[in-house]
Amino acid sequence: MTNDERITERISAQLNVRPSQVAAVIALLDGGATLPFIARYRKEATGSLDEEQIRHIEAESGRLRALDERRAAVIASVTEQGAMTPELAAQLGAAETLHALEDLYAPYKPKRRTRATIARERGLGPLADLILAQPATRQSAAELARPFVNEQAPTSDDALAGARDIVAESISDHAAVRGRLRERAMQTGLITSRLIDGAADDKGLYRLYYDFALEAPRLRPHQTLALNRGEKEKILRVGLVVPEAEQLLAIRAHFRPDRRSPLAEQLQLAADDAARRLLLPAVERDVRRALSETAERHAITVFGRNLRALLTQPPLAGHVVVGIDPGFRTGCKAAVLDPTGKVLDTATLYPHPPQKKWDEAAATLTGLIVRHGVTLIAIGNGTASRETEQLVAGLTRERPGLHYVIVNEAGASVYSAGTLARAELPDMDVTMRGAVSIGRRLLDPLAELVKIDAKSIGVGLYQHDVDQKELAAALDGVVESVVNQVGVEVNTASPALLAHVAGIGPKLAGQIVAHRDARGPFPGRAALREVSGLGPKAFEQAAGFLRIRDGANPLDAGAIHPESYGAAERVLARVADDGRRTTDHGRPAAGGLWSVVSGRPSSPEEMRALLDRLCEEVGMEQLAAELGTGVPTLADILDQLARPGRDPRADLPPPLLRSDVLSLDDLSPGLTLSGTVRNVVDFGAFVDVGLKHDGLLHRSRLPRGTALSVGDVIEVVVVEVDKERGRVGLGWKKE
Repeated sequence: MTNDERITERISAQLNVRPSQVAAVIALLDGGATLPFIARYRKEATGSLDEEQIRHIEAESGRLRALDERRAAVIASVTEQGAMTPELAAQLGAAETLHALEDLYAPYKPKRRTRATIARERGLGPLADLILAQPATRQSAAELARPFVNEQAPTSDDALAGARDIVAESISDHAAVRGRLRERAMQTGLITSRLIDGAADDKGLYRLYYDFALEAPRLRPHQTLALNRGEKEKILRVGLVVPEAEQLLAIRAHFRPDRRSPLAEQLQLAADDAARRLLLPAVERDVRRALSETAERHAITVFGRNLRALLTQPPLAGHVVVGIDPGFRTGCKAAVLDPTGKVLDTATLYPHPPQKKWDEAAATLTGLIVRHGVTLIAIGNGTASRETEQLVAGLTRERPGLHYVIVNEAGASVYSAGTLARAELPDMDVTMRGAVSIGRRLLDPLAELVKIDAKSIGVGLYQHDVDQKELAAALDGVVESVVNQVGVEVNTASPALLAHVAGIGPKLAGQIVAHRDARGPFPGRAALREVSGLGPKAFEQAAGFLRIRDGANPLDAGAIHPESYGAAERVLARVADDGRRTTDHGRPAAGGLWSVVSGRPSSPEEMRALLDRLCEEVGMEQLAAELGTGVPTLADILDQLARPGRDPRADLPPPLLRSDVLSLDDLSPGLTLSGTVRNVVDFGAFVDVGLKHDGLLHRSRLPRGTALSVGDVIEVVVVEVDKERGRVGLGWKKE
């Protein structure tokens, strides 16, 4: 069995899918296919594996291939040393994790100069072998050591001490000993932390960990990350305590002193030294690394889940919006945007200290609202947010058609000072660009948020404490997934948005925009082939995710891939054959591929009914065979024909629109409120109910099985109000 076959078998067992499905995904990935393309347009090959399964195959095959590369390097190194045996070769070949492989390699791995290497240089290796062999003899330990006395080891005690160093290293390097102790430490070890004497924790952030001890299996990811941060900031001293019984069992399973041997005490001393000086520090590093890796993966998963929810927030189309970036000293920057995000007007308001021009700010904002027909105001949730909300709420009370939304402004300042913002808004002040970004986030969250480094969006927990490379890769994957799920209007998209389309990337995105600027809008997907650098492979990967609305071919506005246009047109022709309007060539008319089938406007429900009737009459498998396509692809074609160009975000609830403001004085236990979930973490969710700070809905107050996402609009009940600290505890509203 080849390495790739072994990898395929292992992953298929993990996912409980057929090896042929895994092999197909790996082959497509190796051939340059992108993950979104495989998930959406190669369902026949993969057996309709979903995006998460394909992502797992991609990650796991990469990990296992890296393991095989390391295995080959280890085997080569051991062989070169002349130390390879059939037994060791079998063990190396069977190692399924990097830990297991490195444990086996430890005795042969080139080391820095240690006490054991010095002892070997002094000729004490044979004496160490005697200690390990535990011979039953009438000679004393000193007598056995006497032949090894020399200038570097002038006494028997010196010789025995050096030999014990070699034995201790041998015990520490023993793969089974280290593996057993690591496993038991993960199961029974105690993670402890103490406040370092003299350490300053002025805000008491780590108060819970001043005198902390918890079994490793019970340690939650956010606790692990908090301990790591406290240790890094030199506030906490963190350690691992492994029961002595576990240390003894792990070592004595392979190195047991024989009471009949005069060297029994020497082996015991070496074992104690190995445990204290070598094994426990190494195992502690391994255990804490494993806990940290698990915690980081969890944190990255939570961040990715929250980011996905934020990016899939439905756009608020058709509104004229004022985006406000609140501030005290420098004022509140306000930008008026039309429904496409174009800047119509700007102003700076100074309602707060030190200027305190409240009435003037209200008059200026009212003028903008009246002059441009503003229907929605987006307020950034940063400094002076709630104070600015007071100003806006005063205006919305007087205007029934005007509402406001508090928008997460994380990353707006990063965007404002960046290259992309300078290119998009070259003549605008940096601070005003932030207001534009806040307003656009309401009009189309996805199109605006992709312009910002995902790590700066701030919907995670301990995001700065995790592996930044892994975090960036995971979040890029989420952005790519959402962008391709929603689709991109190629004639209006920014280079930042186009860059996330499967098969394109930043360089090609810039060339698409340059081509569009030079020659005008693309009339159809086929015209993309004229873009310099966009070859057949890139077109294949990207075409299905690019939208061209009001183009020559209505199919270009949906998610049907050009390779399936023939099948889609034949389906419509079959529907149209029943006395419905067609062209001379037997195909539906251009404007009526789906909007006019029977000479009159057809709703999605009517179109779905027509398509369902066709499938019932012919059968899905038979129809797919006649069209020369697979059943999964046919099902997707039918769904797109019934709901052409449908934005999947439109199926989600819109943001919560507000027209008034709350204060802590307005709250009392039992009060029911509507709120927007701003962040979801291990211990609950932070909910914006219209206060200066988000309320906490603790996970203990959530019904079992309830899963919340960023952007969810929920009903909550006030449980407790802490006015001193400005905190509100929330509960789940009972039906």
